[in-house]
Amino acid sequence: MEGLEVTVLLGLTILAGTMLAPRLRVALPLVLVVFGLLLGFVPALREVQLPPETVLLLFLPVMLYWESITTSLRSIRRDFRYILPMSTLLVVASAFAVAAVGTLFGVPWEIALILGAAVAPPDATAVAALGRLLPRRGFMKLKAESLTNDGTALVLYAIAVSLAMGGNISPLSVTMTVVVSYLGGIAAGAVVAALAWALLRRMTTTIAINVAMLLVPFTAFLLAELIHASGVLAVVVAGLIVAFLGPRISTAASRRQAEAVWPFGVFLLNGALFVLIGLEVQWVVHQTSFEMIGRLVLVTLAVWATLLVVRFLFQLLSAPFQRIAGTPQHPRGLRTRARVVSTVAGMRGAVSLAIALSVPLTMPDGSPLAGRDEIVFVTAGVILLSLLVQAPALPAIVRWAGFPVDHAEDEEYELAERAISGAAMAALDDLATEHAISAEVRDRVRREGYERLELANARAMARERALIDAEVGAMEAMLDTPDPLAATTGDARADTDADADLVDGVGGPSVLSDLPDGTTLQMIATSEDVDLLQRSPLLRHEELARLKLAMLEHKRGVLHGLRRAGTVDDLVVRRISARLDLEQVRLQGIEDVD
Repeated sequence: MEGLEVTVLLGLTILAGTMLAPRLRVALPLVLVVFGLLLGFVPALREVQLPPETVLLLFLPVMLYWESITTSLRSIRRDFRYILPMSTLLVVASAFAVAAVGTLFGVPWEIALILGAAVAPPDATAVAALGRLLPRRGFMKLKAESLTNDGTALVLYAIAVSLAMGGNISPLSVTMTVVVSYLGGIAAGAVVAALAWALLRRMTTTIAINVAMLLVPFTAFLLAELIHASGVLAVVVAGLIVAFLGPRISTAASRRQAEAVWPFGVFLLNGALFVLIGLEVQWVVHQTSFEMIGRLVLVTLAVWATLLVVRFLFQLLSAPFQRIAGTPQHPRGLRTRARVVSTVAGMRGAVSLAIALSVPLTMPDGSPLAGRDEIVFVTAGVILLSLLVQAPALPAIVRWAGFPVDHAEDEEYELAERAISGAAMAALDDLATEHAISAEVRDRVRREGYERLELANARAMARERALIDAEVGAMEAMLDTPDPLAATTGDARADTDADADLVDGVGGPSVLSDLPDGTTLQMIATSEDVDLLQRSPLLRHEELARLKLAMLEHKRGVLHGLRRAGTVDDLVVRRISARLDLEQVRLQGIEDVD
């Protein structure tokens, strides 16, 4: 099929899935995979291939970069002792366990190791799309793990392919490959982030900043590939650094534009990948002989079960080494349920299929590489089982785990809001003096600031009260609930009365309704009662905007100080920063900001 036809078809499929998934109460990726499987019954569509270089060089940098800049650095630092072995040692253990299972079914050792490298890492895009049902900390741990484990899998893949091609592999060469891949990837990401810092500091226009931001992941991936390092790790490192430096190298308008564009673009890429996975599974099945399908299905089931068992056992055996002295431990039953949830949440996705499709077709002497079709079939089957079995089961397993409700993020958000508002109010007089603001405007901003601070306190108290009421309601289920209709009717009546007062008040619409069209504007423009020497509304508005902008900058400084101190999580900072940016854009306007 032509490229334009495929693009339109993918777009229509994503649109249909987006409309259908909420009605079916099923996760969108699952619907898209099923749509891809159904489309695969059309012979012409079955020929639509998923080029591995497209995933590794086009889709993957964008999606990894977005997941990196929306990841909590504090969570990574806090759970680094968990994330590091899960993204390295677990990948190696999973790959070799799968290779051992493959040899039991007659697969040559080198081919089985390639298969293990392909299916070992949980996929970042699948985790991001399907793992949000997890508690916040568990989701962040799994997300950080899946962002970095692709590098380990690609190193293993390169070693396994060298073995299959008859290359000479020694402990020294393996060590050098690992060192260059990891250290080179980290260095490439850091270098690109430093170049972005130097370049973006000199930019002020929204479009230029976001174009430069878009180039960061591709440049990091390219630089890492040139030095034979991990492009995945380079993109992740660059994204984490840029996320930390974001407030200093971007503007409020550029951040608002990026917040709107990046999620939409990543959503489209994710949707296209899940549809293409379904199509690819159909292609693989039709390329496999009927005699081999039964055997390969057994291999697929065995590999999928092995991955689940190895992940659970690895968490169980490594738990004593991940504990930090002095930290409180959860009850044993809850820890076991958390491991079960983490095991089920480790789903495979498009990266595994891209690795499998990257396996060379021929040996150096030109003969076909035996076992390549088996690798692609089993990898596609494992991905399908992940998406169609693990993902639908995850909500029920999370409910079974019975995790305690975590209000830490809400509490930190309220704490940060009150802290930055209180700091801005404390600095109001100094800011007004510094920016030559009149007492009238300063007092108006002070009143608004105290109202906002009172609102933040009231919201915190309301949330705590709601938690108490929920607990009381659970214990006293027989109590009558208040009638929401009466409250709504009362509120509506109050709003109606207030509107009536406004209409009947001085200067309301009823006063001006008797005037001819255009009289009001003419009266204001030509009235001799207006004193042009007094402080005009325009001057007061300009002072008000200048003072509010100064307060926004002060709030940002306090907010990022809280982040540096570790008091507030990066995700909370991101939420509050988005609100502050929106206020600044409203005050200045897009054109003025640029």
